Amino acid sequence: MVPTKMSTKRRDAMNTVLCYGDSNTYGRDPVTKKRLERDARWPGILQEILGNEYYVIEEGLNGRTTVWDDPIRPGYLKRNGALYLLPCLESHCPVDLLIIMLGTNDLKAMFSVTAYDIAESMGRLIEIALGSKCGVDDNPPKMVVMSPPPLGKLSEYTETFTGGVEKSKKLAPYYQKVAQKYGCLFFDAGSVIQSSKLDGLHFDREDHKKLGKAVAGLVLDIFRSHDV
Repeated sequence: MVPTKMSTKRRDAMNTVLCYGDSNTYGRDPVTKKRLERDARWPGILQEILGNEYYVIEEGLNGRTTVWDDPIRPGYLKRNGALYLLPCLESHCPVDLLIIMLGTNDLKAMFSVTAYDIAESMGRLIEIALGSKCGVDDNPPKMVVMSPPPLGKLSEYTETFTGGVEKSKKLAPYYQKVAQKYGCLFFDAGSVIQSSKLDGLHFDREDHKKLGKAVAGLVLDIFRSHDV
């Protein structure tokens, strides 16, 4: 069989929004340690607000980093966000808008990287997306770089994230600079939500709702301004 060229032409009127992240996109509940229901997770809330003209894809994986391999977790190579981003984009193309929120797991002490390093790693993900033809008409997708909120008071994750709280407070300004460098939109999740007071790491239900609403407003503004 002769392989056919993958088409990224617009096939329908639905706008595709891909949310690429870690456990806070997956929807890990700090109360139950299990996954929140679809309509309680921020991408699900985003879908509900945007309606049928939009197709929101939630691609969240527990433990996902920007570019780092985590040898402790099972399937450690799969936790490296840089390895799966392009296959993910190709699986869902054409993607109108890519929203990336990663970096929290990069704060683990085992990686020994600075907030600046994490932002530069986010830049690598942006380069991967910009080098793809997974947007509309063989263009790269438009992108929103979203910085996660700073870590809160950690409980069972204290040693895992030794030194991470202070570094997490520096992510937003570094992310904003990287986003500006590559011409991407930037959104600071910490401007509307905070990490749970229960574990200092994940989002409570109410904050998922707040984030979903805030991102929905941003997405609607993007499409209404004809930037996508």
